[in-house]
Amino acid sequence: MTLRESKEDMAAAEPKHSEPEKPEKTDQRPFFNRELSWIEFNRRVLDEATDDSLPLLERLKFLSIFSTNLDEFFMIRVSGLKEQIAEGIGGLSPDGRTASEQLSEIDKRLRPMIKRQVTYLKEKLFPELAKAGITIEHYSDLSAKDKKILDKYFRNELFPILTPQAVDASHPFPYVSNLSLNLGLYIEPDRTQIKSNLRHLFRTKRFTRIKLPPSVPRLVPIDEKNGRYALLEEVISANVHELFPNMKTSEAFLFRVTRDADIELREDEAGDLLRNLELELQRRRDRFPVRLEVSAAMPNKMIKLLTSGIGMGEEEVYRIEGFVDIPDLMQLYSLDRPRLKEIPLSTVLPARLQKVENIFDVIKKQDILLHHPYNAFNTISEFIDTAAEDPSVEAIKICLYRTGRDSPVVRSLMRAVDLGKQVTALVELKARFDEENNIEWARRLEKQGVHVVYGISTLKTHCKVLLVVRREKDKLARYVHVATGNYNRVTSRMYTDLGLLTSDEEIAEDATSLFNFLTGYSQQDRYKRMMVAPLNLRARLSDLIKRERKHKQEGREGRIIIKANSLTDDDIIREFYRASKAGVEIDLIIRGICSLRPGVQGMSDNIRVRSIVGRFLEHSRVYYFANGGGDKDEIFIGSSDMMQRSFDRRVEVLVPILDPEIKAFLRDRLLPSYLDDQVNSSILNLDGSYKKVAPRGKSGFDVQASFIAEKFGI
Repeated sequence: MTLRESKEDMAAAEPKHSEPEKPEKTDQRPFFNRELSWIEFNRRVLDEATDDSLPLLERLKFLSIFSTNLDEFFMIRVSGLKEQIAEGIGGLSPDGRTASEQLSEIDKRLRPMIKRQVTYLKEKLFPELAKAGITIEHYSDLSAKDKKILDKYFRNELFPILTPQAVDASHPFPYVSNLSLNLGLYIEPDRTQIKSNLRHLFRTKRFTRIKLPPSVPRLVPIDEKNGRYALLEEVISANVHELFPNMKTSEAFLFRVTRDADIELREDEAGDLLRNLELELQRRRDRFPVRLEVSAAMPNKMIKLLTSGIGMGEEEVYRIEGFVDIPDLMQLYSLDRPRLKEIPLSTVLPARLQKVENIFDVIKKQDILLHHPYNAFNTISEFIDTAAEDPSVEAIKICLYRTGRDSPVVRSLMRAVDLGKQVTALVELKARFDEENNIEWARRLEKQGVHVVYGISTLKTHCKVLLVVRREKDKLARYVHVATGNYNRVTSRMYTDLGLLTSDEEIAEDATSLFNFLTGYSQQDRYKRMMVAPLNLRARLSDLIKRERKHKQEGREGRIIIKANSLTDDDIIREFYRASKAGVEIDLIIRGICSLRPGVQGMSDNIRVRSIVGRFLEHSRVYYFANGGGDKDEIFIGSSDMMQRSFDRRVEVLVPILDPEIKAFLRDRLLPSYLDDQVNSSILNLDGSYKKVAPRGKSGFDVQASFIAEKFGI
């Protein structure tokens, strides 16, 4: 559950065209601020983390997700606002705020949330972990025997790799890398111990920085079998005299810097996209700082030294009154403590694939819907493996966005090349924070003989599409997989996603045109079934909303239900407002950022927005339009959210659901279940806040639990 945003959205955030009719009250402006809306999303993640009815390690996981989300928010969104100010870029956000005003409000909202997080960890989670037999013990409280164990660990495992960096006239303030954990302390000569011929070198007190080695676990085992751990920083602090013989050392304090981490490739430099991206990744380490987290006990003098040395202002300092860098505690999640976690999910095959010998024969007869994680990811990875091994398959084409480190899909593609098939992989190098991983895969695939394409330099290829071409009775048949999620088996266990396997000829023709567009810059801009960004998705989606409005105005049913991750595009929001004013009933299930303001009299009376945050990250996108009622209704699934970047700066795909049974499942079972959910749902209020429908643990319908129990399969 992570934030994957772009500064490009900020540059395009100024209002365009005409504004919808504004309510009289200033607190009912037509758009919510997207940055503040994201903060409210992360508040819902924090609500999960502090829900005592959840298993203990699941709460720890949500605390970690909250922190990871926050890191990315500072690295991308906060850094973008700071850049606007530094470069003198004016303009207002769609809700009428300057960059400075947004930063001020962000700070105002985040500080209490961070305090709530660390307080809950300290006062609730750590005591409960101790009761469960998992303790993180202070070095100073340990017995002599335990200290001896940790001191030995320091000498053998830490001392050789630690590199203290002192600051003086000949040693400038050291570079502090992004998200690294560091200890800051003062050292000064112990004149009674220093030999006379060295005294001239050690005359004053100096600040020294020690970086905690990222290759070493933060929780150092004292007695791992019995769940006893010490903190890495305390082990180092207790033995710091070993690093500075004949010196006096002060108390050591933790600090952590967050830096700008966005990658911006100039279009005119993108001839060798892979090489330029590698260079940009190297430059990423030198980006400007945006946040300094320090232990609350750190003296003001040391904080001033850090802010001066790193180049920061006091307003960018966050004093943490508790554990710094909570994601490090996820080390505990790997423990074999099933009672402290959710019951493992048992997956099933879709009904149409059970007792099947040849999957191609099944897809030829009927479409197949995959619903992850309730259907295992290996359903699709095994399909790709089958295609690789099948002697009748002649070509495989696939879009890879986030594949993970050990990908069975990539291995199957390599195997297909070995067996003489033509394989094309569009590898999106610009997938944020997966760039290095994707570069590695791209090189391995190319070395194996796969035709690797990096897409279009000015666009990010975000669609999830697979095309298999098979020779059957002297004819070529095409099989297509279109999904809402990535070809990544790790995230497939944590995200809810949908995938469609089909042999529909028009969808297959569209998929072929799409790959020609991506690999050969084909100018094909007409698609029979698919909606494709940036070619026609915005216009088609806008037309579908307008069509619902027209149906309602002419006395027919007007109904829209959309499940997506984000809604920020001004023009699409305006279309929703116009449809609402015409009487169209609109339900939006938006997990994260939502800039649309529901329930405003005369503007959005008929629009309702809910967010679902639960055990699994809700990642599937479903678009339903009643189209006047009856059997004319239409449903689409795909990769696109309703954001300007999705419509204008990404390659996205939505595909229609044509199979009547699958269509009925999505319309009559899946979407109503999300609208009926009480346990995981929060309703967006008129003021931008969210209200939980029912606390977890109380009686009520839980959509995710219902799909687990149902053993879903279509």
